[in-house]
Amino acid sequence: MAAKRTLTALALLATAVAVPWSSASPAQAAGLSPFDVAGRGATVPFTEQEAENAATNGTRTGTSRYYGQLSSEASGREAVTLDATGEYVEFTLSKPANAVTFRYSIPDGNNGAGRDASLELRANGTVLKSVPVTSKYGWYYGGYPFNNNPGDTNPHHFYDEARTFFGTTYAAGTKIRLQVSSTAQSPTFTIDLADFENVPAAIAKPAGAIDVVADYGADPSGATDSTAKFQAAVNAGSSSGRVVYVPQGNFTLYSHVIVDRVTLAGAGPWYTVLGGRHPTQRNLAAGIYGKYTTEGGPSQNVTVKDLAVIGDIRERVDADQVNAFGGAMSNSVIDNVWMQHTKVGAWMDGPMDRFTIRNSRILDQTADGVNFHIGVTNSTVTNTFVRNTGDDGLAMWAENTPNVANSFTHNTVVAPILANNIVSYGGRDIVMTDNVVTDTVTNGGGIHVANRYPGVNGPTGVAGTWTLARNTTIRAGNSDYNWNFGVGAIWFDALNGPITGAAINITDTDIIDSSYAALQWIEGQSSGITLSNVTIQGAGTYALQVQAPSQVTFNNVRATGIAQPTPIHNCVGSGFQITRTGTNTGWYTDTPYCGPWPAPQWNNSGTTPPPTTPPTTPPTTPPTTPPPATGNLALGRPATATGQADVYGPGNAVDGNANTYWESANNAWPQSLTVDLGQNRSVSRVVLKLPPASAWGTRTQTLSVLGSVNGSVYSTVKASAGYTFNPASGNTVTVSFPATTQRYLRLTFTGNTGWPAGQVSEFEVYSS
Repeated sequence: MAAKRTLTALALLATAVAVPWSSASPAQAAGLSPFDVAGRGATVPFTEQEAENAATNGTRTGTSRYYGQLSSEASGREAVTLDATGEYVEFTLSKPANAVTFRYSIPDGNNGAGRDASLELRANGTVLKSVPVTSKYGWYYGGYPFNNNPGDTNPHHFYDEARTFFGTTYAAGTKIRLQVSSTAQSPTFTIDLADFENVPAAIAKPAGAIDVVADYGADPSGATDSTAKFQAAVNAGSSSGRVVYVPQGNFTLYSHVIVDRVTLAGAGPWYTVLGGRHPTQRNLAAGIYGKYTTEGGPSQNVTVKDLAVIGDIRERVDADQVNAFGGAMSNSVIDNVWMQHTKVGAWMDGPMDRFTIRNSRILDQTADGVNFHIGVTNSTVTNTFVRNTGDDGLAMWAENTPNVANSFTHNTVVAPILANNIVSYGGRDIVMTDNVVTDTVTNGGGIHVANRYPGVNGPTGVAGTWTLARNTTIRAGNSDYNWNFGVGAIWFDALNGPITGAAINITDTDIIDSSYAALQWIEGQSSGITLSNVTIQGAGTYALQVQAPSQVTFNNVRATGIAQPTPIHNCVGSGFQITRTGTNTGWYTDTPYCGPWPAPQWNNSGTTPPPTTPPTTPPTTPPTTPPPATGNLALGRPATATGQADVYGPGNAVDGNANTYWESANNAWPQSLTVDLGQNRSVSRVVLKLPPASAWGTRTQTLSVLGSVNGSVYSTVKASAGYTFNPASGNTVTVSFPATTQRYLRLTFTGNTGWPAGQVSEFEVYSS
C-alpha cells in the first residue's frame, strides 16, 4: 500500500450516592485531589501525598497546564524539583505503612537509551536504601506515535513510578524522605507524589494448587525464560480444574501465556511479578492472553488475580501485541492485578462477553490503560486506579462490531498524557458512573462520547441509552495541539456520523476547574443529550463550547467561576437548540460569543508562580501566533477542516513541520482545509507539501483553491485541477494564481489516487 500511517491504538463500577461538590470555591477546587471526592472513584489500598504539600528544601515547579511542561503532566499540576545534593522531599505518614510508590521525573539521556540514577529513602533521618530511578520508560519525542530520539522536537511523557518496601512497618507520624545523594547521576530529580501503603503478607498457595515453580520448574529469579513452563502449568490447570499458583518471584516471560478455563493466582501484586521481553523479537513480551476468536476463542472462565505484570516496553508500536492482557476472554475476571510498563494494560479484542477488570492498578503505559475493542459486551472495569497512560485511560472502541452494555464504574483515572481519561467510541447502552478523572494533558477531555475513529458509524455508533452519572472531573480537558483550541472536560464528537436516536443522560455530575470549556460539541450533529443536576465550578474559558449543531436539554445545571464574561462560545447559531427545565444559572446567554479563542485562565493552587523555564523541558506557549508579516503567511495560523482521520488534524498543516500532516475523513468527498491569515492579505500562490519520506509514494490530488474576506462567503481563486505529489521531487507542488486579497484560503479536495482522503503536511501561503 502506498499509504501513510499505522492505525492508532486508542487509547475505563455498584453505585454510591455522592453529594455534588458544591461547597469548595474555585481556588480550593484548583488544588482538589481525586481522593477528596467521597463516594466516587476507586477505593485504593494506599494513601497519596503530593510533593508540593510536603516538607522540602527543593523548588516547587509552579503550576501549568501547557503541553510539554513538567507541571502540566504532574498530578495536581505541580511537583517539586531537587537539583542539589542533600535536597529532599519529606512526607509524614498519616497511617502505618511498609511500602511506597513514588512518581518522579529525571532528565533523559542524550542517546535515547535513558538515564539511570537513584534516590535515598530515609525514615526519620535514617537511610533505608537507595531506590533506582530511570528515564527509560518516559520521555517521548516527535509526532504520533512518537520516538525515543532526544534530538527530536516535542518532548513529553516525562514521569515514571518506582515502588519499594521499607523493610518494616512504620507508624503514623514517621517522616519518610526522598533525598538526593548525588547529582552526578542526574542533574535534577522531580518528585510529583508518593503513595504509601501497608502491604499485607504474601498469599500462600491454595490447597491442591499447581505450583509453577515446584511442579514445573519456572525460575523465580528471572534469570531464564519461564514462558514454556508457565504455559505447561496453565494447560495442566485447565485440564484438571486446579488453580495454578505463582509464588513470590520475578518471572521472565519472552512471550504470551495463553489462558483458557483456568485460574492463575499469585502471592500478591507486590510479590509475584511477571515481566520480560524477547531479546531479539521485540514484538514478543510478557503478557497473559485469551484465545482470539480467529484461533478458537474467546477463552472462557478465566481468573487472573493477585499478581503484577511489569513489562519492559519503551516505545509505542501499535501493531505489536505487547500488552499486559489481550486476546478475547468471556465470563472471565482480572482481579487485584498491577499493570505497568506495557503498551496497554488490557487491550481486549472481541467479540467476547462478560469480562471484568476490578481492584487493579494500571500505571505508566505507552498507549491506553484499557480498551474494549470490537464486539465486547456486558463487560466492566470497576474499582481500578489508572495513571500516566500514553493514550486514553479507559476506552471502548466499537470498530466494525457493536460494543453493548459495557460499564466503567468507580474508577480513578489520572493524567492521561494523550487523549481522554474515559471514552467510548460508539457502542450501545454504555454506562460510566461514579468515576473521578483528573488532569488531562492534551488532545482529549475527561469524559468523551464519540462517533469517531475507523468503523464507528451506523450500527457501531452511539445508540441505545447511555448513563453517565455521579462522575467528577477535575482539571479535565486541555488544548488539542492539532486543533489549536481547547477540548471540553465532557465533550461530544459526531465526526463519522450524527449522534441521533440515542438517549445520553448525564446526571448528578460535577465538572470542576476545567482547563478550557466544561462542555463541548464538535464535528457533526448530535441530539438526545440531557444534563440534569450538573454543577460546573470553574472553567478556563467557557461553560459551553459549541462547534457543531446539537439538541440538548439542561435541567438544574448551575455554573460558577467561568473565566469568560460570555459563558457560551457558539459559532453555529440556531443550530444549537437548548431546552431548559428546572433551575439553570451561570451558563446561559441569549447572545453567545463567536470569535478568536481566548487564552485560558486557571485557578492555580500553589503560591509559587509558574516558572519561565521548566526544570527539564523548554517552555510551551499557548497557540496565539500573530500573523506573519512576510514569508509563509499561514505558518502557525488557525486552521480548520471539514473532518480529520484519527489524530491527523488541520493544525498539522500549518505547524512548519513537513513530517506531520492533516488527513481528511476517509471515503468522503469533498473535504476542505481552511486557514485564517488573521487579516486581509494580498496572496498569489500556495505551496502544498506531503511528508518527504519515500514510503508515501507518488499520488495525484484533485483540489481547488477558494478565498474569503469574511469567513462566510467564498469564491474560486483557482479552479479544480489535479496536482501530482512525487517524493522524488520533495512531495511538493505550487499552485499559482493572479494576486487577490483574502483573509481565508480554503483547499477543497475531490480526489486522491494514493489514499481515499485529502492529505497535506504543509499548507503554505505567499504574497508573491
